Amino acid sequence: MPQEKPPAVHKRVMYPGSFDPFTNGHLDLVERAAALFDELIVAVAVNMEKTPLFTIEERTELIRQCVGHLPNVSVIMFQGLLVEAMTVFDAQAILRGLRAFSDFEYELQMALMNRSLKEQCETVFMMPNAKNSFVSSRMVKEVAMLRGDFAQYVPEPIFHALKKKIDGGNLK
Repeated sequence: MPQEKPPAVHKRVMYPGSFDPFTNGHLDLVERAAALFDELIVAVAVNMEKTPLFTIEERTELIRQCVGHLPNVSVIMFQGLLVEAMTVFDAQAILRGLRAFSDFEYELQMALMNRSLKEQCETVFMMPNAKNSFVSSRMVKEVAMLRGDFAQYVPEPIFHALKKKIDGGNLK
């Protein structure tokens, strides 16, 4: 006897980060997660520990340009606790990328803290594809500021914006 299909459950995941700048590694994670979840929210965060190169508004707009081909992906700005943003946007899980084992300890602590703040908070970890496994925003900025070729590490809108910021001397 055939089993009945279970009722559909809408799954929304939130991918938080400072994304300064958004890299091909970030985009890879967004594209793959967008295929797994009904909705993905890229949550551009204010990180008090970092001095960003781009304003939060610039980062948000640039990411929107990079993910515009994905109909189930939206980009928002937020400040404060991630678990509060999850509640506001009705997200069921947090998406985090793990490039190396060294990322795991920090991400585990963050996932456990978030769960202690909101019991229903789940964290989903994804690995980048091999070609992006070493790319970080910090490294991209460093290569760009030293006038190295960084085009292969970032989506095209980010490349042009970062090049303009460096060439125009608009560095903070």
